[in-house]
Amino acid sequence: MDSVEVAIGIKSRLAVSVMLRLATVMAVAFVLLAVAPAAEAQQPVGKVYRVGFLSISTLPYVEDFRQGLRDLGHVEGRTIVIEYRSAEGHHERLPNLAKELLGLNVDLIVTTGGGPPALAVKAATKTMPVVFLAGDPVTGGLVSSLARPGGNLTGLDVFANELDTKRLELLKEALPRVSHVAFLRNPGGPGYNPRNPTGVAQRQRVETAAQALGVRLRILGAQVPSEIDTAFAAMARERPDALLVVSDAMLTSQRRRIVELAAQTRIPAMYPWREFVEAGGLMSYGTRLPDMYRRAATYVDKILKGAKPQDLPVEQPTKFELLINVRAARALGITIPQSLLMRADEIVQ
Repeated sequence: MDSVEVAIGIKSRLAVSVMLRLATVMAVAFVLLAVAPAAEAQQPVGKVYRVGFLSISTLPYVEDFRQGLRDLGHVEGRTIVIEYRSAEGHHERLPNLAKELLGLNVDLIVTTGGGPPALAVKAATKTMPVVFLAGDPVTGGLVSSLARPGGNLTGLDVFANELDTKRLELLKEALPRVSHVAFLRNPGGPGYNPRNPTGVAQRQRVETAAQALGVRLRILGAQVPSEIDTAFAAMARERPDALLVVSDAMLTSQRRRIVELAAQTRIPAMYPWREFVEAGGLMSYGTRLPDMYRRAATYVDKILKGAKPQDLPVEQPTKFELLINVRAARALGITIPQSLLMRADEIVQ
């Protein structure tokens, strides 16, 4: 092999070596570029928002609210932190819990379980944004109007003014011979509290509807869970034809006990939410609370992005559902009219 061939061979090997080194460098660079965005994504970016969540009692819909936040891109623990507080059915605890959340320097507060939690926060601050889930917020003094709330509160009217009246009408349609109806409410909550204008208006509406239907109402109260048994003991003595349960957070949290006692007392009952029927109750008519809690997350998202509560109209429910449990009807020895069954959104067999 002459000197020319040796030189060519050396150059070839050098070229191959350089190409291999270049390929290695490019591969490493590619990997680093691919990994960098993922590494950055694992690090908190920007402000971590702190949201207070105040409820009159523990509710089964908190996870729906959290899912609504996730759907909007919020990651709990990374982009948002939620401070949960519950009064466990004791309204007198609400003012201190509201002040406790304000002391944590939250960015806004979500209130659930009717007007009292929102009113407690409203009394403690005029500037902190509040997103409420409550009933009849204008009459209850939460906002000046639905279209223009006007202050630091906005949210969702989850009960709708005429729902209890409609429930009574449906109960009468299901049981045409009903003439005596027990009405179970929480005297310390938004229903029938004489100091609460929402409760007074609600009572007047239901009593007017009962009179028009030829039905006598027997109002029974349960302010704490232990008083539910007392109310049903009164029903066992008085033997009303049916029961209407008012929309209330404490009563909803005790739905399994209420449904169990209604079955034991053999009293047909109309409930405010589908969760009562899912627990074995006879009938329910109302909005889908899980959907409303997910909608509340959109208000939180808008406010965290700069929107002002006074510019966000209060949202009212537009969809209502009637559920009928025919298995519970058979256990009670009653027959639901076919015309009502055909109108039901869901029939539980």
